[in-house]
Amino acid sequence: MKSTWEMFVKVLYLPFFLIVGNGIAIYLAGQDYSKLALLAWVGLLIGVSFLIEQWMPFSPEFNKPQADSGRDVIHALVNESLSIVGVLSVPIIAGFIPFNSIWPSYAPLWLQVLLAVIIADIGITLAHYASHRYSALWQLHAVHHSVKRMYGFNGLMKHPLHQTIETLAGTAPLLLIGAPQEVLLLLVVAVVIQLLLQHSNVAYFAGPLRSVLAINQVHRFHHLNTAKQGDVNFGLFTTLTDHLLGTAYYDKERVIRSEDLGIGTAPDYPVAYIPQMIEPFKRLH
Repeated sequence: MKSTWEMFVKVLYLPFFLIVGNGIAIYLAGQDYSKLALLAWVGLLIGVSFLIEQWMPFSPEFNKPQADSGRDVIHALVNESLSIVGVLSVPIIAGFIPFNSIWPSYAPLWLQVLLAVIIADIGITLAHYASHRYSALWQLHAVHHSVKRMYGFNGLMKHPLHQTIETLAGTAPLLLIGAPQEVLLLLVVAVVIQLLLQHSNVAYFAGPLRSVLAINQVHRFHHLNTAKQGDVNFGLFTTLTDHLLGTAYYDKERVIRSEDLGIGTAPDYPVAYIPQMIEPFKRLH
């Protein structure tokens, strides 16, 4: 019976988060809803992700805390607070943009969100790619690569300056063409859901979608601890930009473990939050 339930969950995991997760968020946004309802829904998705990772993990060792649980909570709270502040600032920012909006506000909300995801995915992927090519960006991005295990919640673990850079790369085109605040808020929700999927410690079923979506099976290769192996799969939502860059990679025979992760040239990278905030600037000298 357990194996039947596990197979059921593995098959439904991806469509539940990707379609139901975003779909309910879009539904709430289309109603006379409270922003707290949207926040509660995202919190519920994070909780469901955590529970399923504990119940049927891809790797039990990825569920073992390495003095990083509290740190990851702080990263999530800080970074998502910054995202919300950014969205709330949209009306102010829009006042400084000297262009008329060409955003298709007449389109269904779900289609507007999908368009925002596609545009943001290209910008964020290119910023991510650049972060592996330029030292100053890499020092900030290295905070995320210091993880020694892969589970949904550490997808939210980023240096806030690097998150700001990636966010600007993804949202600047949207702001310039007049994307409304509501769409950008739903984009934030979509990013959180995608980071849960991308770093998930669940061996969920993806089938042929693995070659299109930037999910955990392909993203684990990006976290391999050497530049030669890890300079692949930069996409946030999709692998489309990776295919254009020639950086898409997947090996179905390779099983990635904790010892394969981290930063090979910095095995003693700080684990605690405050030292991680300082480390990039120490390494710039």
